[in-house]
Amino acid sequence: MAADTVGVMDASGGLDTAQVVGLPATEIAERVRSGRLTAVEAVRAHLEHIAAVDARIGAFRVVRTEAALAEAAAVDASPDRSSLPLAGVPIAVKDNVDVAGEVCTDGSPACPERTATADHPVVARLRAAGAVVVGITRAPELCLYAATDGPGTVTRNPWDTARSPAGSSGGSAAAVASGSVPLAHGNDGMGSLRLPAAACGLVTLKPGLGVVPADIGFDDWSGMAVNGALATTVADVAVAHAVMAGQEQPASHAEGPLRIAVSTRSPVPGVRADAETRAAVDAVVALLTAAGHTVVRRDPPISTGAAAGALARWMAGAEDDAEHLGIDRAALQPRSRTHARIGRAVRRAGLVRPRTAERFRERMSGFFDDVDLLLTPVTTGPPLPARPWHERSFLANVTANARWAPWTAAWNLAGLPAVVLPAGMRPEGLPLAVQFVGPPGAETRLLWIAGELERQQPWRRHAPVFDPLTPQATAPPATAPV
Repeated sequence: MAADTVGVMDASGGLDTAQVVGLPATEIAERVRSGRLTAVEAVRAHLEHIAAVDARIGAFRVVRTEAALAEAAAVDASPDRSSLPLAGVPIAVKDNVDVAGEVCTDGSPACPERTATADHPVVARLRAAGAVVVGITRAPELCLYAATDGPGTVTRNPWDTARSPAGSSGGSAAAVASGSVPLAHGNDGMGSLRLPAAACGLVTLKPGLGVVPADIGFDDWSGMAVNGALATTVADVAVAHAVMAGQEQPASHAEGPLRIAVSTRSPVPGVRADAETRAAVDAVVALLTAAGHTVVRRDPPISTGAAAGALARWMAGAEDDAEHLGIDRAALQPRSRTHARIGRAVRRAGLVRPRTAERFRERMSGFFDDVDLLLTPVTTGPPLPARPWHERSFLANVTANARWAPWTAAWNLAGLPAVVLPAGMRPEGLPLAVQFVGPPGAETRLLWIAGELERQQPWRRHAPVFDPLTPQATAPPATAPV
């Protein structure tokens, strides 16, 4: 330990690095920048926590123990350490972007093994900001589904291990909710950041089109998929977003009273939010009104054509990415094989039409002419069960996904930014969440409103059983795995 390091001391006078686990990324970075903590200490403490808890949740495909400690030592030795926004922060990266020296599989055991020789642009930016990649997180095959599982593995929700952490960034969300890392990379093509955030009680921002480098798979699911971060605080997401977007670090910027539309109508006919979800939206409306914002009831113009456009891109994405990665379609899981076959037909029929997305983006930009933001639910009810969904049919997977998560995909097609944040708890102890959507360029406004709600109604940052800051962290899972 460096001579100028000052930290939490244990009874023997040594640094109690266990107390580092559970801190927000901004706090860890501040301590490393100031010399009160070393990056090696921060990373080692989180690696020890991963070793203690990950067998119960299965968040990681790869844990980079030796490489991460070596990279942390490089951060400590960096002459720029005192200015790095994520100095020494342990992070996880989703298994569909390159990390130099590691194999990227896009969640598919059928993916030919190839060791990346360079970082993906967002990984490079995170590392340049001082972050240390401690592991690669699990994702469902080709990142297609709203639960995270594969042959021999079912990733579990730290809040209830009988539930899924959702998908496709489910491994990243489980890692953050269990305290294994304070910050994780993910991406979102139909809700793949926002659904795991909702399931695991986290905060995330899906950036708008072109704000953060994408370069995901063949063509970002025809332009729908974007990179982002999952964290337990709005400030952590704001810092990570600024780093990945190549922007100046976020500053405090108060917005005036906003005019906010609220809609709970599901874009999927016959599907509606349950009572607890609707109550959470109403509670947020009450907080907004009390803070001086104007709230109006108004449904966004999500047409059948827009819904079909998003669906077509999702289908085509399976075939496009399998081709891009050199995967033998016969080696795919049965559900993914069907998905890719439909995607191939969609491509051949010319159903992925750029004008569909352009028209919908124009229509939604008009919706925001006289409102600043839109508030909606995220999901219809509790997360899907944690089970081997890859063994079930394509139809069973698609039906379960559509019934549970109808409020996210439209904003990928439109390329609009959206934030998801915790908004309460279900009676059984699972998190509830809401979503705010904004017009192009509204990322700062979305983070501001999320921060205001965080201050008004703070949430528990980690799942109780895995909370590294409480004695319960060593207790057995709340619900036995199924």
